[in-house]
Amino acid sequence: MVPERELLLADDTVTGAAWCRAHSDLVDAWLTELLKNACDYAEPRGLALVAIGGYGRSELCPGSDIDVMLVHDRVADLRAVADRIWYPVWDQGLKLGQSVSTVKEALSLADEDLDTATALLSARHVAGDASLSAQIAVGAGAQWERRSKRWLAQLAGRTEERHARFGEVAFRLEPDLKEGRGGLRDVHALGWAGASHRVLLEHDSEAIAKAYAVILDARVELQRLTGRPNNVLALQEQPAVAQALGDPDADTMMGRIAESARLIAWTSDDAWRRIRSNLRGKVSRVAGRPQLLDKGIVLKDGEVELTDDAPWSDPLLPLKVALAAARRDTVIERHSLERLVSDPPPVPEPWPAGMLNLFVDLLLTGPPAIRVIEALDQRGLWVRMLPEWRPVQARPQHNAYHLFTVDRHLLEAAAQASRLTGRVNRVDMLMVVAVLHDIGKGYPGDHSTVGADLIKQVTARMGYSPEEVESFAQMVRYHLLLPDVATRRDLDDPGTLRTVAGIVQTSERLHQLWALTEADSLATGPSAWSPWKSSLVAELVSRVDQVLKGAAPDSFSSDAFPTAEQLGKLGRDAEIIEAGDASVTVYTGDRPGTFSRVAGVLALHGLDVLGANAYSDDDNRALAHFQVADPRRDVTPWEKVQKDLKLALGGGLALQARVAERAKTYGRLKPMTRSPVAASVRFDNATSQSATVVEVHAADGVGVLYRITRAMADLDLDIRSAKVQTMGGKVVDSFYVRGRDGHKITDTYTLNEIERAVLHSLES
Repeated sequence: MVPERELLLADDTVTGAAWCRAHSDLVDAWLTELLKNACDYAEPRGLALVAIGGYGRSELCPGSDIDVMLVHDRVADLRAVADRIWYPVWDQGLKLGQSVSTVKEALSLADEDLDTATALLSARHVAGDASLSAQIAVGAGAQWERRSKRWLAQLAGRTEERHARFGEVAFRLEPDLKEGRGGLRDVHALGWAGASHRVLLEHDSEAIAKAYAVILDARVELQRLTGRPNNVLALQEQPAVAQALGDPDADTMMGRIAESARLIAWTSDDAWRRIRSNLRGKVSRVAGRPQLLDKGIVLKDGEVELTDDAPWSDPLLPLKVALAAARRDTVIERHSLERLVSDPPPVPEPWPAGMLNLFVDLLLTGPPAIRVIEALDQRGLWVRMLPEWRPVQARPQHNAYHLFTVDRHLLEAAAQASRLTGRVNRVDMLMVVAVLHDIGKGYPGDHSTVGADLIKQVTARMGYSPEEVESFAQMVRYHLLLPDVATRRDLDDPGTLRTVAGIVQTSERLHQLWALTEADSLATGPSAWSPWKSSLVAELVSRVDQVLKGAAPDSFSSDAFPTAEQLGKLGRDAEIIEAGDASVTVYTGDRPGTFSRVAGVLALHGLDVLGANAYSDDDNRALAHFQVADPRRDVTPWEKVQKDLKLALGGGLALQARVAERAKTYGRLKPMTRSPVAASVRFDNATSQSATVVEVHAADGVGVLYRITRAMADLDLDIRSAKVQTMGGKVVDSFYVRGRDGHKITDTYTLNEIERAVLHSLES
């Protein structure tokens, strides 16, 4: 068996369902021979090997269990026969899910256990007495039909629990191809439900089969390449799986998987809604006559439905019915949706009166709008209104900072923006820019620049004025401005405030960008919007707003560094180390490398640096203050941190060696990006009047900040402040630095040397 299986595993001309069938056939032949040998005669009587589960469907993936039953009719010496079959399988190192029972025992268990009941629905004869296999298959089907109401209720609940646990296949960067929403198990569940009731509409079956094949192909290649029975398609595995499937790159493959999973998930949701409705029965459904919501639009049995007298030629009808469904947090009845799709009304250009209001009102319903819009998108109605949407459909993002594909991210951002409308005067503009701010990600080039051009043509078509169209373009072009500046620039530097005020130009646009920033971040993922980041952005907005209203950029000094208290401690001419309450402050003699040494000790203790400030006076005294976070512990060992800081500042700690050892031994497993992060160094001599901003982009890892600042110390750079930001597996560190003469660094030679030193430190 092993040589034949190894040959099949190596045969890259056979993939997906065809590979699974070939694998199942191979196992069938092997088990047939084992049964004959175990019984010592050619045609065993009263014994049968029955494949169940995935093996019963002839869908034996490389890592699948071989689920098989030895069914008997009171055969003598049964244990010896079973051992002669099971042990050769185990000896080959294969995973075997085996059981021994009579037909009556098997059906009795299936009558009480859902997993057994569903497994037997795919019972298939492998070898031996075919009549026993037939009794299992027929009996299981009849029993399922008799118990269908109970089983379907349990299956519906399990499906919801599974979705909550494993997440979306379509929108996750690392999806669970089997258990996730839109994965293989959803199709299995529809098949089990369909054993007793017709659950799919006529045209759904073929579409589901094609989508299922795409995901099954990926699962087979994933398990073949890794040699493990895993179902999670991790980022690092995606390029190799894509190559095995003949895709030009991982993004193309993940796009196909996302499209297929969306179809499966949407069809599954629709089917289970109808199943639950049938299970409730007519009495428990919404009583009385259908409720009229608009001309030709009614609420019936909890769903929004179109009647025969609906204005089918009205281009506003899809949005009207979608808005009616979203406002009631329900769905569009499936046949009504299909009728809209069969003869969709044309969308005039520019949009007719009332269409924009309906579009905005739909987005303002918040989270309920997501599934309604995805239904429109699934059936091609959304892209008819927004042709520019097509390239972002099911498009993967390029790093683990994002949870969702581009299209789902945009809908999530709009849902988040619906909660923030109190910040702005033009609610309509906020909602439109929220759902379109990343539209450029589906096109070549910088997505902010490309998106600015795209939103011009979209909003002009919607009917906005030229001035409003230009404002939309500016918001998309600068939708990352506030978070980038807040987390990478010194908010106490007047140049920072002047720069932002000059870009946003008006208070209204500033507040639009503020709401968009929060909505965009919350829709990105849990690591994208922390209280720290929120407070920085809010502070930046507050100060820039005052500048736009006439305040001087250099008038903000309430949180200036250093404070009077800190200056008092600095003048004591003593080394003082304060560590606790998410901050570390060091008062010491001014000498090169102080900043780097503190950063190294913090790395040794697993502390993340969020921001830092440094100061030195004319008396050769230095002050460094770090804001930190402890991502793994509830209680930080501050006394040990202080002890190691004292040793490091006194030259008594081999920091470079210790940080290297920690990186090797305790390197944190960060989420991987789609492709390796290329380190880069950027210089900004425009924002600050007194310092050069050095911005470093690099892969995250233990001691990155220490290595960067040690390289700067080697060049005698004076670090005045730092902002540190981690995004998935990437860090963006910004440093305000001065040269030995106390001034900005402007000569090209020195800037090139800084870049060379920093990049070398990251490579090493």
